[in-house]
Amino acid sequence: MKKTRNRNLHRLKLNFLHLYPNMTSYYGDRGNMIALAMRARWRGFSVDVTNTFVGDKLKINNADCIVIEGGQGSAQRKIISKDLLQKRSEIHYCAEKRIPILAICAGFQLLGKYCLTPEGERVQGIGLLDVWTITGKKRMVGPIALEARLGGFYKTIVGFENHTGKTFLGAEALPFGKVLKGYGNNGQDGKEGVIYKNVLGTYLHGPLLPKNPWLADYILKKAIDNKYPGMRLKLLNNKFETAAHHKMLKKLALKR
Repeated sequence: MKKTRNRNLHRLKLNFLHLYPNMTSYYGDRGNMIALAMRARWRGFSVDVTNTFVGDKLKINNADCIVIEGGQGSAQRKIISKDLLQKRSEIHYCAEKRIPILAICAGFQLLGKYCLTPEGERVQGIGLLDVWTITGKKRMVGPIALEARLGGFYKTIVGFENHTGKTFLGAEALPFGKVLKGYGNNGQDGKEGVIYKNVLGTYLHGPLLPKNPWLADYILKKAIDNKYPGMRLKLLNNKFETAAHHKMLKKLALKR
């Protein structure tokens, strides 16, 4: 019986799509995909990560999770915007099928309606999220902490933000969390990120997931629920991840 269970476990597979990884290595953001893949592998899953670059066809037929972080600066953002618009219908389809999508910073902005540059140029988003962004003069940079509700429980989320874009949420948009320390979406309303079905947009770099293992597992569980309904996640030892999380809280003079 034990050998049979092991053979069945090895048949479990998750397919991840990483959009534009060659343009998103800033602030350690590649660590988000690494964290998701490793936490799945530690639980016995076989993981396939497909890197998708500008001009590539988006292979969504077997995608279980998508990660997009976005490029640095207006030039890269324009390049990614143009390519994302070619992939618009596929990404909308994935979102409506409740495939988890993690979008960081410029990736978050470009899933919205538009981004207005300092020169007044309108960079088109794909309109998946009811948000829009106006580039300001002040750079909002530094450690950030927020409180978010994950699966019925409130958890602290820590990271690092570095953006001049001020993102505003429309009537249909729900924030990812409430800012405890830092700027958040725009430095004004105390909101950070956005949640739509299983899509999470946020400004948190750092990378985000290694310091917040409960968020990584929340995203992973959404992917697994779609493919293997009813399967429970095996508990992992989060000693080092939790230590990194608390170090960030200490830096922000927060106790949780």
